Amino acid sequence: MIDTESLLYLCPLINPSLLAADFANLGRDIRRLEDAGAKILHLDVMDGHFVPNLSFGIPVVEAVRRSTELPLDVHLMIREPEKYLAPFRKAGADFLSVHIEVAPDPRALFDQIRKLGAIPGIVSNPPTPVEAVLPYINDCDLILTMSVMPGFGGQSFDLRVLEKLRQIRRAANEKMLISVDGGVGESTITETAVAGANVFVAGTALFGKPNINSQFQRLHHLAETTVVW
Repeated sequence: MIDTESLLYLCPLINPSLLAADFANLGRDIRRLEDAGAKILHLDVMDGHFVPNLSFGIPVVEAVRRSTELPLDVHLMIREPEKYLAPFRKAGADFLSVHIEVAPDPRALFDQIRKLGAIPGIVSNPPTPVEAVLPYINDCDLILTMSVMPGFGGQSFDLRVLEKLRQIRRAANEKMLISVDGGVGESTITETAVAGANVFVAGTALFGKPNINSQFQRLHHLAETTVVW
């Protein structure tokens, strides 16, 4: 199983969001990401209840798992995540992240995720105060701060998250993966890196460009040359 220390050594990480991939050619897009240097892949699971949209479920995670050996970072935008941790782990998830909005005290979920052999993460939406997350950040391995409201791609970056990232970076231990997701691209990746992020979820900023490889390298260079933590 992947461990966070090995990924920290590779930071900053561009974490491609497969929600923006071409699902008719998913295997091709995954190979392109691998060739570009991706070390992790992000999968958004939406249930149509916690967020006003549906994405994909267990069969797609299984298909991605068959297509790559890269770690799979599965972001559960769902109600009652405790019911689905084991199935998604069995499908191939390496990271399982749950929202603080549906799990105000997520420590029992973290324990469950670890018992399954996966790595736990906590997620917060832009309006959620950072104080809701801070008590638990050193109980998990990944902190994901949404910089758009989850559910749809292509939204504008919410500048409120920069202060949240700064506070999380100050409070977190040095072995923490601090991720940002939503509107991350050439115009925003620098300020998120300066604020404290070391993992950058990118969807349309990657897949919306003619050349995934060169765009991946561009985003990685911007993050790598501005990181100050």
